Amino acid sequence: MTLRTRINQMLDSAGPALVVSAHCDLPCGVYDPAQARIEAQSVKACMEKYNASDDADFKVRATMIKEERSELVKHHLWVLWTDYFKPAHLEAHPQLHDLFWSATKTAGEAKKTNDVAVGDKLLSEIDAIAEIFWATKK
Repeated sequence: MTLRTRINQMLDSAGPALVVSAHCDLPCGVYDPAQARIEAQSVKACMEKYNASDDADFKVRATMIKEERSELVKHHLWVLWTDYFKPAHLEAHPQLHDLFWSATKTAGEAKKTNDVAVGDKLLSEIDAIAEIFWATKK
């Protein structure tokens, strides 16, 4: 018998499992639009560095990093949209759906361009989402 098995048996014999519930995947405090914003700042910085460089190898690397970070922006936004925001939030802030749709589309657009204006637009959209996010925490 392994130590792990013995510990599990001891825990099982201690009594019934405690049932817990939360309105999100984990107790509050784990969601934050700052994660998407940090990645969007990286996207914009990669665009700026790409535009400022004449080194072809550097530009390839900047493009690869920008595309990775753009995907991470979309990931963090979708986690907020699908795991944090609830129907009551959408009722109170009906523009949420369009904000998320637009921000994720802009993150996709950022993968196809090195136009810093797209990076600025992405940051602005994330800031609008963050403003609503923090309003729901009050």
